[in-house]
Amino acid sequence: YDDRLTQALARAKRHTSHCALLFFDLDKFKPINDEYGHGVGDLILQAIASRLQNKIRDNDTVARLGGDEFVIIMENMTINDDAANLAEKIIGLLSTPFEIKHRTLHIGCSVGISVYPEDGEDILTLTRNADIAMYAAKSSGTNHYYFYNPELKS
Repeated sequence: YDDRLTQALARAKRHTSHCALLFFDLDKFKPINDEYGHGVGDLILQAIASRLQNKIRDNDTVARLGGDEFVIIMENMTINDDAANLAEKIIGLLSTPFEIKHRTLHIGCSVGISVYPEDGEDILTLTRNADIAMYAAKSSGTNHYYFYNPELKS
């Protein structure tokens, strides 16, 4: 993830373009993992990875950071609506029920978005700001996304 984001930021800087970091975690994943076990949780994570890989552009990167946290590095953005559209697509993909071991399981996600260069010019700042935005989205309930803005820090 660090290498991919470093490369994306270098390309964006070189081409004077924008890229976005979408940081998201799963809503309602922990209760499912606790109730049905880590085996079912692992199957959900695999299903999520499959859904995401089939819906993002070839030049974008999706990575699982650990637990139920994921990032997508979106390159070659033209306007912030590109990132908003991707966030809505992710929310739609993950709010669609999962059929796992004869069970219909419902999760969702909260997405935080930071944009290069406006919200930071390095990995640490962009990741921190996307994380701040994700927690703001999570505080609004499930299946929301927020763009980072400095007012979220307070």
